[in-house]
Amino acid sequence: MMEKHFKNLDEQIEILKYKGLKIEDENYAKEILLRENYFFLNGYRYPFFQSKQEKRFIEGTTFLELYSLFLFDRRIRNVIFKHLLVIENNIKSIVSYQLSKKYGYREKDYLKAKNFTSDRTKQRQVADLLHKMKRQIRVNGAQHSATKHYITNYGYIPLWILVKVLSFGIVGELFSILKIDDQKSICDIYGIDIETMSSYLPILANYRNLCAHEDILYDNKTQKSINNTLYHQLLGIPKEEDEYIYGKNDLFALFLIMKQMLSKEEFQGFVLEIEEHIDNLTYNLNTIPITKILERMGFPANWKNLANIERSHLNEE
Repeated sequence: MMEKHFKNLDEQIEILKYKGLKIEDENYAKEILLRENYFFLNGYRYPFFQSKQEKRFIEGTTFLELYSLFLFDRRIRNVIFKHLLVIENNIKSIVSYQLSKKYGYREKDYLKAKNFTSDRTKQRQVADLLHKMKRQIRVNGAQHSATKHYITNYGYIPLWILVKVLSFGIVGELFSILKIDDQKSICDIYGIDIETMSSYLPILANYRNLCAHEDILYDNKTQKSINNTLYHQLLGIPKEEDEYIYGKNDLFALFLIMKQMLSKEEFQGFVLEIEEHIDNLTYNLNTIPITKILERMGFPANWKNLANIERSHLNEE
């Protein structure tokens, strides 16, 4: 197995220059590499390579262009993260409201196994998830001000408080083991069906964690594709072999999900923020067109029109 050896800042600069990157201010480049990490910054090199085979930078590519793409990804990641937290809070609020209304507000009531699916194939999952939720009460109950307040003053933690200390992933698991009637009552609020919601929640949780850990976002691809939506059709997204080429397992697919999960005003503001950062990156690119980046993001040319399409959650027949 090949071993990676430590490279100091001078050696990192030389590697980049050897691959054809133009570095006009080496002291500034070293400062950026020290602060941001060579490995992470180098992860944005691919759009600037001559080809997949010729792994050298396009002639004239500058360090500032590479860093601009890095900053662009950070900025849109922060915008997306902010709005994913809104969706996460909304989901937690809706789930806790629906379940508390039906099963009660004390954990001894809402955490009964009989409140969840009777599907035999999911009984182990039900037991495991209830164990996780009870563990969160034991571990975090005295550490968070809200949960501590309820334990101290009332002796229990209502679900609308417990969800604050549950991860988005656990809430997604919780949805998956609910009775069909409970799933439907939640999905009806968003105007989407159970199957669609079940596919959306893991994707949202995955992107939420990706954003929180500052992983590369703009060209991320998910393992599973979302179902075709009416938005694919209304935007006229082209197909290859009867499959849409954008908005399936790319960043634009996340935008299509967020379109259905945010309010109209929230989504329009979200798009304006993303547009501003795309315009800024466009200004800073010289050797490649912005369309090369948008294509890696899965954005069709008319992506901004998504904000003005009236919300519709109908899946294609």
